[in-house]
Amino acid sequence: MLSHGELSFHVSGLWYSVKIMPHFRKLSLRYLLFCCLCLALCGGTASVFAGEAQPEHTPEKIAPANASGCLSCHDTMQLDRHHAFACTECHGGNAAESGNKDLAHTSLIAQPAHPNHMQASCGRCHPAQVASASNSSHFTLANKINSIRAHFGSNDKPTRPEAVPISTSANAITTEKVLSDDMLRRSCLRCHVYSKGDSYSAVRHGSGCAACHLAFTDGKPVDHRFQLPNDKNCLSCHYGNYVGNDYYGRYEHDLPYEYRTPYTASTETGFPPRPYGVEYHDLVPDIHQQRGMVCRDCHQGFVHGAAKQTVTCRTCHDWKPAENSPALGNVRVREGKLLLTGLADGKEHLVPQMQHPAHQEFGQRADCQVCHAQWSYNDTTTHLLLSYDDDYDPWFWLTVQGSSEVEKRLEDGLYSYQAEEGPAMRDGLSGEVRPGMWYKGYTERRWERMLIGKDSSGMLRVLRPVLDLRLSMADEDGEPRFDNVRGKDDGLRPYTPHTTGPAGLFYRDRLQGLSSP
Repeated sequence: MLSHGELSFHVSGLWYSVKIMPHFRKLSLRYLLFCCLCLALCGGTASVFAGEAQPEHTPEKIAPANASGCLSCHDTMQLDRHHAFACTECHGGNAAESGNKDLAHTSLIAQPAHPNHMQASCGRCHPAQVASASNSSHFTLANKINSIRAHFGSNDKPTRPEAVPISTSANAITTEKVLSDDMLRRSCLRCHVYSKGDSYSAVRHGSGCAACHLAFTDGKPVDHRFQLPNDKNCLSCHYGNYVGNDYYGRYEHDLPYEYRTPYTASTETGFPPRPYGVEYHDLVPDIHQQRGMVCRDCHQGFVHGAAKQTVTCRTCHDWKPAENSPALGNVRVREGKLLLTGLADGKEHLVPQMQHPAHQEFGQRADCQVCHAQWSYNDTTTHLLLSYDDDYDPWFWLTVQGSSEVEKRLEDGLYSYQAEEGPAMRDGLSGEVRPGMWYKGYTERRWERMLIGKDSSGMLRVLRPVLDLRLSMADEDGEPRFDNVRGKDDGLRPYTPHTTGPAGLFYRDRLQGLSSP
């Protein structure tokens, strides 16, 4: 165990922040402002939403029935024709007392679509959909929870996220397993259907059913017109360096100021907005996205339980005329050819079939993305520190953490002399705020080095260091409790990059020395 003062927080760039940069803080800020002024004179920045799929058809606006009392304050909350009933049907409360907020909100259910309430509200009309969604991976979070818990030595597999144990104080965190559970509840599970997500404008969403079926703009609900999910709904959770964001060619910047762009400053806030928490590189998008396809074109029936069959690249691109049409509702056969109709724009796409000789040579030994992924997520290594210490100065250059909660707490602690509260962070599942805050950093973040290895079946797959985690903990006095705890292996796991494109001339280089039986 390291002594106080010897504790290495193992965060990329932290030594630079602590030992060097405070001496140049004023100079650096002046230099930054100078750069901002120069770049601002050169031209503005492009819209951060450029190239995103536009929302699909939205239902006609209809005012709720018998809800004039509610609408006297909530005048923008209009519904579609299928849900045009009184607000109190789902939200409870007392519309007759609209002149008194406290009386009107008696027994109010603020989030009737939340997993705790959706059976009683949405389930009255949609029992099958609510039942299947409740058991889907978006609601059980079983894959993420159990893979992380197993990586740090837990043998039990909770079937519901609420079953992950809670640590109420620093003294309750006595083992590595307990530490990893706290990391799960407060650092990992922050943007799923149990909460409304982060406070950044593009990642704020509803809870439960509303996470996918209501539209949000600038972090606020547009109205109560329920609709099929669009890509903006998907990206409100699948942002950052997670699958989904790569479909649009986005790779999140590193966290220190020196690695983030653009350096232009707005007149109001001093810095450009960060709708996804951290700025991102614009890399090449997936070829399917370039053709206008949206997430639901392939991911059908995924949220509401399991799809009819597992959909892979081969489902469409290795289709045989003698076979039936793949289990996708928007795919059909015409004149012996496979055609896909885009769910967002109605455009018809001819699905090309596998004809290159390389598919015969490597098709049974290598996953499609080994050759066809243009780039991949490679964050090596992710360092996570749970700190109960209220010394925020070491984090001056790492205030942006991809979490609006951590960012605000750091900003308050660094710049407000009235901030007397110590570090604290909410539980991503219950919403309860408890002492201690999780910070993060990376050894490096790269996209151009494709990691390739064999999965459990022997198939070559693209790998990512998603479980290459190091956990540390410091108590209220800054004394180390845990330092650089790692899991049971290197943390590399196979995944499917959504960065598909032509294999190019050098696909064999990726397979060199790896493709032997």
